[in-house]
Amino acid sequence: MGKTRLEAFSDGVIAILITIMVLEMKVPHGASLASLEPVLPVFLSYVLSFVYLGIYWNNHHHMLHMVDRVTGPMLWANLHLLFWLSLVPFVTGWVGENHFGTTPAAVYGVVLLFAGIAYVILQHLIIKSQGKSSSLKRALGGDWKGKVSPVLYCLGIGGAFLHGFIALACYVTVACIWVVPDLRIERALQSEQE
Repeated sequence: MGKTRLEAFSDGVIAILITIMVLEMKVPHGASLASLEPVLPVFLSYVLSFVYLGIYWNNHHHMLHMVDRVTGPMLWANLHLLFWLSLVPFVTGWVGENHFGTTPAAVYGVVLLFAGIAYVILQHLIIKSQGKSSSLKRALGGDWKGKVSPVLYCLGIGGAFLHGFIALACYVTVACIWVVPDLRIERALQSEQE
């Protein structure tokens, strides 16, 4: 199977997830700005989740540019990633409706943590399938972002039991770390083209 099919399928799933999230938001009753207040937590959780899905879409796209061939284990690892991402609309709604309450905030972090783990598994399988001289492996180097993110997710999950805003701060921090596309891969792609 070519990587374009894998890319197209993943792009479609992520687009559907974003659509589901926006359709879950309820229209406020009333025409004043004050009528927006009850839906503000839902909107803010939507924005954070939209950013996360955008980060995954962007980095997944960059990573697949480094793929020469697609293997069966890579297909399953990609489905594993999409499974965890498919839970994002559910936890987004739950955490928004409950104003980042303890359990929803912790479960939101668990979903983000496992999506991150699934992404690393996919990354590892791509590197393994491409051989020891994998351009993706060279591009990633020490991968400080990949090492810091799970720590912050775990701090957020634990912090949710102290206060939901601790969890929110950890999850926003991870999003800020990743919101810039992975420049290591962009640089590797540019050097390969030159």
